[in-house]
Amino acid sequence: MRPLKFGIRINNKERATEGFTLYSPLWDKKTSLISMDGDLMHEWDLPSTPGGYARLLPNGNLFYATTTEGGPPFKGGAKGGLMREVDWDNNIVMEYRDDWQHHDLRRLDNGNILYAGWEIMPEEAAKRVKGGIPGTENPEGIVGDFIKEVTPAGEVVWEWHAHSDMDIENYELHPLVPRRVFAWCNTVSQLDNGDILISMRQINLVAIIDRVTKKFKWERRDDDWGHQHDCQMLKNGNIMLFANGMNTAFPHTHSYITEFNPINNETVWEYRDNPRTFFYSPHISGAERLDSGNTLICEGSSGRIFEVTPERETVWEFINPKFDDMFMGDKVNWIFRAFRYSKESPEIGGRL
Repeated sequence: MRPLKFGIRINNKERATEGFTLYSPLWDKKTSLISMDGDLMHEWDLPSTPGGYARLLPNGNLFYATTTEGGPPFKGGAKGGLMREVDWDNNIVMEYRDDWQHHDLRRLDNGNILYAGWEIMPEEAAKRVKGGIPGTENPEGIVGDFIKEVTPAGEVVWEWHAHSDMDIENYELHPLVPRRVFAWCNTVSQLDNGDILISMRQINLVAIIDRVTKKFKWERRDDDWGHQHDCQMLKNGNIMLFANGMNTAFPHTHSYITEFNPINNETVWEYRDNPRTFFYSPHISGAERLDSGNTLICEGSSGRIFEVTPERETVWEFINPKFDDMFMGDKVNWIFRAFRYSKESPEIGGRL
């Protein structure tokens, strides 16, 4: 559906969650912070295009990844490479580089960096990969995921590798995805107890990695999610994610947000549009549960950020007006993720 208006489309001042929204348009070398009325409040220049997204830290600094030369043998895939923390005035506080970093990264409370990366799988491990579209491997081999925690100085203090820490044969690729990557980690975050929550797009899997054993202590696989993004543990102990709805059995493609109890996998809350097909992003995208109980949703491939109440009423909506050339030649206004910060939050810290 082609938007007829960009910028702010809805702002229900009584029901929307007051604050500032942070977003980084893909293929634009800026991260922007806007008001509820869509006014630009602050902006950071990036050294290159975003490797996914940026977020504000509790100290008010911006933490992001941007693209570098080198890395995996294909373009796209939310590749980053340069991980950097900058202050409000864009002065560099810390940086670390790994050309194979992609999709997600977190600055941990201890100052370390947790991030997802790619590597060429050992040949013996690659032979164990099942499923996918035959003959679609890279000439260099199948790329696999790793997760690392590194100090700001670059010392690796913890790592996990799909090729050695997963039972590869038990996780068959979806039959409609290329075999160039197993299994495409697009979310990685540390839980309060130190375990790691991940999302694997190519196999429709969300799992928790035991920090000590490096094995899955909990997992759920659901092809109805359609190559999900942005799984997260909420304060109430439930898991929420953006179900992209790609390659699913339902006759009409559509995306949805689902919150479920990981103990019994029962659905607690969902958001779908009506008609369902009006809400669809086959890739990227995410959602954030706000302190008000509302949910901020990033419909990435439309450049759309909107807020809904628990009753699914849309109370705020913004469509990114910035279009830039992507590597495939198209002009897009894609946004990987977006975040809302209240005026009283430590991330804003009275600066606005």
